[in-house]
Amino acid sequence: MAKEDIIKKQLEKQLFGGEAFMPVDEMLKKISFTQVHIRPKGLPYSFYELFFHMWFTQKDILGYCTNSSYSSPSWPDDYWPKKVAPAREPEWIELQKAFFEDREKLSRLILSEDTALNDPVPSNEEHTIFREILLVIEHTSYHSGQLLIILRHLGLHSS
Repeated sequence: MAKEDIIKKQLEKQLFGGEAFMPVDEMLKKISFTQVHIRPKGLPYSFYELFFHMWFTQKDILGYCTNSSYSSPSWPDDYWPKKVAPAREPEWIELQKAFFEDREKLSRLILSEDTALNDPVPSNEEHTIFREILLVIEHTSYHSGQLLIILRHLGLHSS
């Protein structure tokens, strides 16, 4: 196996989480729709708000990596939801589905034989696919820690 293929497999593993932080999939199993709106005392975000932000950022970086006519959303307005929770549970389920579908697309991008990690993204010669994948992993890890804190404040996780 070529060195780049080994790195690609490691990146994919980190993308899915569970090495240094609890996978998002596991956190989502711990919280019910009736709790995603709660902003625990002293914390500025609900579980939903953070998860939306994680999804939107991941989706944005995926677009940056694949679209030659990429246009950046407005920061910070587009990256955060306008509400603390969706109005209905099907919206919440669709958001989760979108997060995992986009993560799967990133995984396929990483592992594709057509992708070299040092390839620049289509709209910016200064940024590589490798850099952008690391950003997704770092961003997800950072906010996963915040999700875990919310779960602890809600009494949904103890360790």
